[in-house]
Amino acid sequence: MDWYFVIIILISAILYGWGIWDAGSANSYYTAAIRSMLESWHNFWYGAFDSAGFITVDKPPVALWLMAISAKIFGLHGWSVVLPSVLAGIGSVYLMYQMLTPKFGVWAGRLGALVLTFTPTVVANSRTNNMDAILVFFLLLAVYVLQKAVEKKNIWLVMMSFALVGIGFNVKMLQAFMILPAMLVYYWIAIKVPWKKKILWLGAGLLSLTVFTLAYPVAVDSVDQSNRPYIGSSQHNSLLELAFGYNGTERLLGQSTGTGGAFPGIGTTNNKKSNKVGQQPTGQKNGQPTQQVPTNQKSVTKGTAPSGQAPSQGKAPQNMPTGQAPKDLKKTIGQQPTQEKPSGMRNGKGQKQGGSVGMNNAFAIGTAGPFRLFQSDLGSQIGWFLPLAILGIIAGWFGYRKRNSKWYTISEEQRHVILWSAWLVPVYGFFSIAGFFHPYYTIMLAPAIAALTAIGAAATHKMYQNSSAKTRIFAKSLISFGIVSTLALQAYYVWSYYPMISIALIIVAIILAIWWWLGERLFAKMRLVISIIAICVMAAWWSFTPTLSHNSAAIPFASPTLLTQGGSDSMGSQVDAQLLSYTQQRQGQAKYLFATTDSNSASGYIIKSGEAVMALGGYNGTDPTMTLSEFKQLVKSGQVKYFVMGNKGTSSSGQIGKILSWVQKNGVKVNYSKNKQTNNQNTMGQGQNSQLYDLSTIYQ
Repeated sequence: MDWYFVIIILISAILYGWGIWDAGSANSYYTAAIRSMLESWHNFWYGAFDSAGFITVDKPPVALWLMAISAKIFGLHGWSVVLPSVLAGIGSVYLMYQMLTPKFGVWAGRLGALVLTFTPTVVANSRTNNMDAILVFFLLLAVYVLQKAVEKKNIWLVMMSFALVGIGFNVKMLQAFMILPAMLVYYWIAIKVPWKKKILWLGAGLLSLTVFTLAYPVAVDSVDQSNRPYIGSSQHNSLLELAFGYNGTERLLGQSTGTGGAFPGIGTTNNKKSNKVGQQPTGQKNGQPTQQVPTNQKSVTKGTAPSGQAPSQGKAPQNMPTGQAPKDLKKTIGQQPTQEKPSGMRNGKGQKQGGSVGMNNAFAIGTAGPFRLFQSDLGSQIGWFLPLAILGIIAGWFGYRKRNSKWYTISEEQRHVILWSAWLVPVYGFFSIAGFFHPYYTIMLAPAIAALTAIGAAATHKMYQNSSAKTRIFAKSLISFGIVSTLALQAYYVWSYYPMISIALIIVAIILAIWWWLGERLFAKMRLVISIIAICVMAAWWSFTPTLSHNSAAIPFASPTLLTQGGSDSMGSQVDAQLLSYTQQRQGQAKYLFATTDSNSASGYIIKSGEAVMALGGYNGTDPTMTLSEFKQLVKSGQVKYFVMGNKGTSSSGQIGKILSWVQKNGVKVNYSKNKQTNNQNTMGQGQNSQLYDLSTIYQ
C-alpha cells in the first residue's frame, strides 16, 4: 500500500466532492435533460432536453447516460448529477499514478497524481455536470490500455484503446480526437511486432475507432426525423453535422451561433482595474456583458426587448429569484443564481481580465497566439505547472537517452516522453489559435502537463545523481530555470489578488535557484521539500477555491473571486413562480407547458415542474426546428397554448424569427402577475415581468 498515494487520492476526493450537496442545478441545461431522460427510454437514448422529446442537448448522451443513471439510483439532486464527474476526476488521478509509476518510479507517479490533483481547472470541472472531466477519464483510460497493449503485444487491447476514444467522441465529439496523434505515434514507435502485423493491428484499431465513433451518430441520423427529437444546435437535424460543424470547425473559426456567425458583444476588452475582487468589469451589468437593444425594432410589443432585458446572448442577471421547487428538489435543485453559458468568440479574442478570471470568465480566453496559454485568462486555470512540463520534455529526452547508442535509438522512457509530448503539443496548438472555446476546456492539457512535469522531475533527479560534472550542471540549470520560470509565472497570476504573496514568490524563487548551486549535499532534502511546496502552494490554493465556496458552476473555474461571490451559478435556473403557476393551472390537455425561444429560458421550468417546455430555437435560439406553418399547426391542434419570450427573444432570425413575429402579432399578451409589486422581481432573467402570450384563442 502506497500511503502517500492514498493521501493524494483522499485530497482529490475532498477537492472534487466536498460541498457538492450545494450544487444547486449545476449546469441546468444538462440537469433539465437528465430529468427529462428519466421520463422514458426514448428520451434516455437520445439525450432529450424536454420530456416530450422535442429537441436534444448539443452533445451526444454518453456522459448524460452516466449522470441519469446516478440520478435514477440516488434521486435527482444537484450532487447526484455531479457525482459521475467527481468519480471521473478521482479516476483520472488514479490512472495517472498507474501510468507513470512502472516506468519512472513511485515518486514520479505520486508527483504526476499530485500535479493533476492541484490543477485548478481539473478541480473546477470535476465538480460540475459538464462533460469534460468524464471525457478526460475516458481518454486517459484509452492511453492506459494502449500502454498495456504495447507491453503485452495484444491486438484486442489495441482495439479496445481506440474504441475508448470512439466512446470519448460520443461524450464530447471531436474534442476526443485531440489525443489521436499521441496514440498513433506512440503505438508505432513502441510496439515490438513485425511491421506487417503492426500495420494490420493498427488497421484493426482504427476500424474499432470508426465503429465506436460512428455507431451512435449513424443510428440516430438514420431514424426518421419525425420519430426522434431534433438534434440541438445543428442546422439540418443531424448528429454528424453537429460533430463537424457547431462542435467542430466552428470552434476553431470562432463561430458560435450554429448559423456560421458570432453573437454581438464578443471580443471586447475590459478595464484591467476590473480584476479586483467583487468589482464589476467595465461594460458589465450584474456580472454580464451589456448590449444595446437593436434599433430596428418597432416597439416593445412588436419584438423589442423590454427595458432591462438580458442581452441576446442569453445572459441572465445574477441574484434573481428562482421560484419554488417541488419538495423532492427544493433543497438541491435551482436554488442558486445563474451564469449563462456563453455563445462564442470573435477573431480569437476573449474578454481580457488582466490577471484574473472572475465570474464572467466564460469569454476570457486571452489573445490568440503562441503564448495565449501563459496569459492570465487561461493560465490561471491551466498554466501553473506549464513551464515545468515544457522543461520536462527536454529533461526527459536527454535524461533517459541510451548511452553509447546511435542517435536514432529511442529508449523505452523516451517513448513515453514522446507520447505525452504528442498529447501536449497539438492540444496546445489548438488552444493557441482557436476562436471559440471556454477556459475550462483547457482541462484537455492537464494530463500531459502532469505527466511531463513528473517525468521531467524524475529525469532531472537521475541526471543530478550522475557522476559526470557536465550532466550535473545541466540538471542544476534545468532545476533553477524551472523554479524561477514557474514561480515567476505563478506570481503573475497571483498579483491581482495577493501582491505581497507575488513578491514573496519571486524572492523565494531567487533564493531556491541560488541554493541549488551552493552545494551538492547542503540541506539537500530540506531544499527539495521547500522547492516542491513553493511550486505547489498557490496552485493548491487556487484549486481549493471551488471547494471552499461549494461551487458547482455551469462555467467551471477556480479563483479567489469565488470566496467572495460564493455558491453555484446555475445558468438558466431562474423561474418566475407566478408564470409557472399560471401556465400549470391552465395547461389542460396541451402537450407543452409553454413554448419559449431557447433552452436556457426553459431549463429551470423543466427541472422544477417536470413538464415539457418547448425550447423552440435550441440552446442558441437559432436552431431551425420547424417552420412557421408547422408551429401554427401545433397551436391549432392545442399542443401549444402559451409562448414566453425568453432570453433570446430579439436575436432570432429565419424560421424562428418568423415564428416570434407571428406570436407577437397574433398572440394575446397576458398579465399573469397576481401582485403588480412583484412584476419587476420574478423574471426569467429579463429584468422585468416575462412576456407571456396566450395563443389558444387564435384559431377559435
